[in-house]
Amino acid sequence: MENGKVDLRDMLVLGAGQLGMAVLRALAPKVRAAGQPLTALVAPQTVDSPTEQDETSLEELRALGVEVIGFDLSSEEDALAELFSRYRTVLNCTGFVAGPGTQLRITRAVMKAGVKRYFPWQFGVDYDIVGRGSGQPVFDEQYEVRQLLRSQQDVEWVIVQTGMFTSFLFEPAFDVVNLDRGTIHGLGSWETKVTVTTPEDVGKLTTEILMTEPRIANEVVFVAGDTISYGHLADVVERVTGRTFQKEAWTLDKLRADLAVAPEDVMTRYRAAFALGDGMWWDKANTFNARKGLKVIEVEAYLRARLGR
Repeated sequence: MENGKVDLRDMLVLGAGQLGMAVLRALAPKVRAAGQPLTALVAPQTVDSPTEQDETSLEELRALGVEVIGFDLSSEEDALAELFSRYRTVLNCTGFVAGPGTQLRITRAVMKAGVKRYFPWQFGVDYDIVGRGSGQPVFDEQYEVRQLLRSQQDVEWVIVQTGMFTSFLFEPAFDVVNLDRGTIHGLGSWETKVTVTTPEDVGKLTTEILMTEPRIANEVVFVAGDTISYGHLADVVERVTGRTFQKEAWTLDKLRADLAVAPEDVMTRYRAAFALGDGMWWDKANTFNARKGLKVIEVEAYLRARLGR
């Protein structure tokens, strides 16, 4: 990959879940237009004994011209490296489905395989600011992935930093906005902010970042569908729904106390982490999509579409 040009040959996308499918929908037409193949890696059972939902996804991928291979990402590092060595670019959309240590193992395998360009699973918060010791083992591992990539020069890497998925704000188990119960909880305070982006926008923006010339390399690229305080979020929800919600700010002390009682509860961990504020948001005006004038879905538009309003 010379002279800042983007090389679309031999490209592999890891995962075809919510984010993987969003990336593949945006990326596949570009790669196909360049006359190059695009491969998606999925869990072996997705191919061998697909569910009805798997069948739908596989059918869509075939229509997009994407080749699908089944491979277990919990495999040993050497086996992963052998597979990855067939590809020049790897985009990792897997999440933590294979458990703790997955992302470090995949990253080491990418480096061992001699992959030229790597987009790691970093579609989240600013792990450089969060650092280690946030109380979130997942965040610790993500920080270590960044350190590992920065410690070498052979693999170009691009981190696409997206914040939380917009839909997660409305996830009942997360308990920030519960539309059914009519409750809204501000994490930390009503002034605390969070950056969110829809998976569809992540797919489109990741493709734009990948295709940008001169080629983006060894850089954290910030994107945002919206950056919003929990107080403003409450205003938006009440305005769009036309309802009055029961509102309560959950202080950092309260959330840390909850975490002390249930340290293994994933949602309790997430609430305590997002209440910190620092590293969980960035100014939308300074993002890749704002600089390029790319249209994204803000929280209000997302909620209106979700509720059919």
